[in-house]
Amino acid sequence: MFGTHDLALFIASGLLLNIAPGPDSILIMARSARQGWRAGSAAALGIGAGTCIHVVGAALGLSALLTTSAMAFTAVKWIGAAYLVYLGLAMLLNRTTDKLKAGMPEAAPMAYSRIFIQGLLTNVLNPKVALFFLAFVPQFITPGAEHKALAFVFLGAIFNFNGMLWCHLLALFSAYASQRIAVPAQWIKWLNRGIGALFLSFAIRLAITEN
Repeated sequence: MFGTHDLALFIASGLLLNIAPGPDSILIMARSARQGWRAGSAAALGIGAGTCIHVVGAALGLSALLTTSAMAFTAVKWIGAAYLVYLGLAMLLNRTTDKLKAGMPEAAPMAYSRIFIQGLLTNVLNPKVALFFLAFVPQFITPGAEHKALAFVFLGAIFNFNGMLWCHLLALFSAYASQRIAVPAQWIKWLNRGIGALFLSFAIRLAITEN
């Protein structure tokens, strides 16, 4: 269909790749645990929007630019790494549990629109996602396909749809688990620090990625 082949294999591979943990999954789980499944879904929708940008960009050849231009790749890489550092430090320095212990009101929930933008930026500012699409998707496009860009968008849409199913399930599960399991405030504090450290590790991995 649309000049593609081995569609079942593509779907199975895409699902496995979506399930693999990364910055997107950690963001969804963190937002769902702290603010409910709607917050996690807002992050998931932002990530999905970011994936759409990567798919269209790759179809138009922007991913090829990141592959061939060291300057472009480095610029996007460092911007993405800096944003992950920002998210990591925000989690590490969070003082919500300290306020609760002192009897102070908890900070106001983050707006869903802001969470959506967080998800969008976390995904868009990761050049490894763009390079992934350029390396993975063409393997399932017939070499003699008449409209390769259309085939690319078609496969990207399937990948993103399956990814959204997984991301929203992850949001629901994370919110359910956080409501059903009573976690001491001290544990939440260290959980936030652990998630923050994960974001910092993702930033380091992204920063040392070579074109």
